[in-house]
Amino acid sequence: MLDEHDGTLEIGRNELALRFGCVPSQINYVITSRFTPQRGYIVESRRGGGGFVRITRVRFDRNSWLMHFYHAVGDSLEASDAKVFILRLAADSVVTPGEAKVMLAALGDDALSGVPREYRDALRAQIFKTVILKLI
Repeated sequence: MLDEHDGTLEIGRNELALRFGCVPSQINYVITSRFTPQRGYIVESRRGGGGFVRITRVRFDRNSWLMHFYHAVGDSLEASDAKVFILRLAADSVVTPGEAKVMLAALGDDALSGVPREYRDALRAQIFKTVILKLI
């Protein structure tokens, strides 16, 4: 549906609930779990009788994408989130497949196994951000 509407879709909450097979009160959860900023989407929602959900696929140039992910990370990054970020960057050709493989290897739990668990996510975030800045 997003492709049919040039990357932005505005749809009634009730219609969307029917499409996803859930009740309208569950729509925010369903949408925000599937259309995340990490996957390249912005979601706006309004409840009530004229309620709607607007989903926009974000299209950036390479440096804007990199900065988007840099700012999305914060001070902590779990291995699963790092993988999602990297696969999104590769899918949108922001990084090459080779760069993605190196990033996945460097940010995985195997590479950080010598670091105590309580520090891994903070270190992973710092490494991710440093790599992103070097790619710009």
